[in-house]
Amino acid sequence: MKRVFKTRYFTRWMRKTALSDDALCTAVIEMAQGLVDADLGGGIVKKRVGLAGRGKRAGARTLVATNKGNRWFFVYGFEKNDRANISDDELEALKDIAEQLLARTGKQLDDATNDGSLTEICHDPKI
Repeated sequence: MKRVFKTRYFTRWMRKTALSDDALCTAVIEMAQGLVDADLGGGIVKKRVGLAGRGKRAGARTLVATNKGNRWFFVYGFEKNDRANISDDELEALKDIAEQLLARTGKQLDDATNDGSLTEICHDPKI
């Protein structure tokens, strides 16, 4: 079963957008099929996600920490009209975060959802 999460930071950013958990779950399905916009290395992939009425091209950019199998963590997001991309320093920090998140055990992930540092989405076992 795939486990899909968003970090507390990502959740705060997401509140300012028209992005939904359903859109994130759809993005995970696409990424699991190999449809990523960029593999940035170190367990980080970039995926465009459409916003209501704007589509993917003018939508949000999400950075996801993943093992490309059963764990997906939405860690960072930005809208295309806010910035073009992230800096090299930001990417290195995200790679460190990805390494830490992907190393967690199932119990540690459960504990993180209980304390609110992670929110689990996509509760459908087919995702």
